[in-house]
Amino acid sequence: MRIGSVSLFADSIDFLEDASINLLIVVALGWSMRARAYVGMALASILLLPAVAMLWSVWVKIGHFISPDPVPLSVTGAGALVVNLACAFLLARYRKHSGSLTKAAFLSARNDALANMAIIGAGVITTFVHSAWPDLVVGLGIMLMNADAAREVWKAARDEHRLSSAIA
Repeated sequence: MRIGSVSLFADSIDFLEDASINLLIVVALGWSMRARAYVGMALASILLLPAVAMLWSVWVKIGHFISPDPVPLSVTGAGALVVNLACAFLLARYRKHSGSLTKAAFLSARNDALANMAIIGAGVITTFVHSAWPDLVVGLGIMLMNADAAREVWKAARDEHRLSSAIA
């Protein structure tokens, strides 16, 4: 917020969402398929929280349409990228295990890494064009990625629930 970045705000809210998701995943991994399906549906809802925060951030940014400081924007994005790439690589081999739970963890880490690359790009572009648009576009992209991940996790959880109902 100090540098006036919509995309970093969206990314930071996303980090809080990731912590919530990972805590729920760790707790629910040993549960029954039906219970994991319900947790997966809850995770899909949690994935939408950054999108709501992003809408608020966009509203504020439109009122104060000033470009963010590009150097801290890019440096912060690069630091976050290192962490998120490490997480995504660790989770990649498990993304098809345990249905919606591990899918949510992997998609979250993958989307974060993609968002960080876009944030770095927004910082570089902002250096040359001195506009708030690159940051705003990346922030909206992060919102759309979270909405798509929520859709994918919801679908996996729904399929898991149907399968558990058929088995029971």
